[in-house]
Amino acid sequence: MVDRPQGENLTMKMTSMRLQKIIARSGRASRREAERLIKAGRVTVNDVCVTELGTKATPSKDIIKVDGEEIYCEEEILYVMLYKPQHWITSLRDPENRPCVGDILEKWPARLYPVGRLDYDAEGLLVCTNDGELAFRMQHPSFGVEKTYEVKFAGKLSENSLSQLRKGVKLREGIARVDKIEILKFTEKNTWVMLTLHQGWNRQIKRMAQAIRHRTLKIKRVGFGPLRLSRLKPGESRKLMANEVKQLYETVRLNQHGWTKSSAATPEHKNRDCDA
Repeated sequence: MVDRPQGENLTMKMTSMRLQKIIARSGRASRREAERLIKAGRVTVNDVCVTELGTKATPSKDIIKVDGEEIYCEEEILYVMLYKPQHWITSLRDPENRPCVGDILEKWPARLYPVGRLDYDAEGLLVCTNDGELAFRMQHPSFGVEKTYEVKFAGKLSENSLSQLRKGVKLREGIARVDKIEILKFTEKNTWVMLTLHQGWNRQIKRMAQAIRHRTLKIKRVGFGPLRLSRLKPGESRKLMANEVKQLYETVRLNQHGWTKSSAATPEHKNRDCDA
């Protein structure tokens, strides 16, 4: 598990900031929902109810509560890319003591959370951060963040099968389709493809394969939005460089100060389970 920083890495130090930003950073709610919570009188700072949106607080000094529950927004904001090995759990801990990404994240000086997840038998790129607002937007389907995978299918994929995946197959959530797909290579018994999708349904790639009467033998995520797995090896992690974080913010229409770059309303905060 080797840290391999390259160029300028980004670590953000937080001081006094607006309450809605603190709430969003904590992952408790989206920025827009945080504003509604404040207006509704559901937020307190040091046990004093706050209803004014311009109110500022310092996470390291002030006790901030939403509906009576204290929220935590760490002083240091980190952005980390890691390579989840196959047969590891996308979780901070596992009650069965199986290897999990929390084992890789232990070395970092802040409590980081995976953005979305990968199946137990899938591998590849995960973004981990304690920036709740960015994490929420990266997972929400309305922002359309693309995930790119190298997938090994059993058997030979025909042009008809590729066409089905492009046009869409019916799953219980609706019509699932890939945004892009290309053949990487054929072997004697299998087909390797590169595919990109922005939907994030549970076990989506596997179920799409079943819908065209194929099965997947290997799934490796190699891209998440503008990020690429590049030279990381299984179990390795590194800080994102400043330009990489900037690209992520631009992808989900935020600027470096966390303010939306679009007049469109921020979607309601919901837990998403993005999956391969």
